[in-house]
Amino acid sequence: MNFEQLREKIGYHSVLLGVIGLATSAALALANHSTLDSIRAAEAKDLQDSLKQVLPDGLADNDLLKDATEFTKDDGSKVTVYRARLGSDPKGAVFKVASRGYAGDVVALMGVDVKGRILGVRVIKHQETPGLGDKIEIAKGTWITAFDGKSLAEPDTAHWGVKKDGGIFDQFAGATITPRAVVKAVKGGLDFYAAHKDEIFTKPAQLAAKE
Repeated sequence: MNFEQLREKIGYHSVLLGVIGLATSAALALANHSTLDSIRAAEAKDLQDSLKQVLPDGLADNDLLKDATEFTKDDGSKVTVYRARLGSDPKGAVFKVASRGYAGDVVALMGVDVKGRILGVRVIKHQETPGLGDKIEIAKGTWITAFDGKSLAEPDTAHWGVKKDGGIFDQFAGATITPRAVVKAVKGGLDFYAAHKDEIFTKPAQLAAKE
């Protein structure tokens, strides 16, 4: 049987397609493997930059990405906590908080010092209405900085809310749900820190799971 006769066989086409598929898969796998290290390095840098946004300059000199540990919340979800230290002295902790906003979850990164005072909060993900709810972003205004220095004791529990609800934090005209969600998330973050503060700086570092 010559080559022309072989080509007329149905099986030939199936084998050919299979070979092409395997070759394509191998090429994609090789490309993915070759770029994996650079992707991971870029992700680590992005996370490192985000962590620095909620920590004052000079507060810590350790590698926060290596000094991280995890806690399991009552609902079974994981919270990764990055510890900030100056030498061997604990100085603060950074972790994500979230609450349901108008169009989806509002996710923020918050830093607190060892006494539970807020060092900084930055919204890192949301789907709120442009021009209204997006004022929670530091690039769109200074509203988010109102949390700096706050704690569970200041203000007291009754005033941890937007002004419309009897709290101290401003709401936005036409978009009260969004700032209310951020206040709830941040207050929840302080409650989380208070519940785990005795373990946060003593629990062994461990590889953080992706959140």
